[in-house]
Amino acid sequence: MDKIFCENFKIARKSSGLTQKQVAQKLAVVESCYANWEQGRTEPNIENLRKLSKLFDVSLDELLN
Repeated sequence: MDKIFCENFKIARKSSGLTQKQVAQKLAVVESCYANWEQGRTEPNIENLRKLSKLFDVSLDELLN
């Protein structure tokens, strides 16, 4: 996975004042699943990308680029 994407993910989460555990709970995924997204081990599906965009109040473009 793209390192910029992973870093944008982490920045957006921290800017929202949320922990990985809190984000995982809001998305109804296990914490390790979300952590893997931030670390670039796996990628969220489009449905979860949309949810993350809304949760972090950023556009998909901001997350991806």
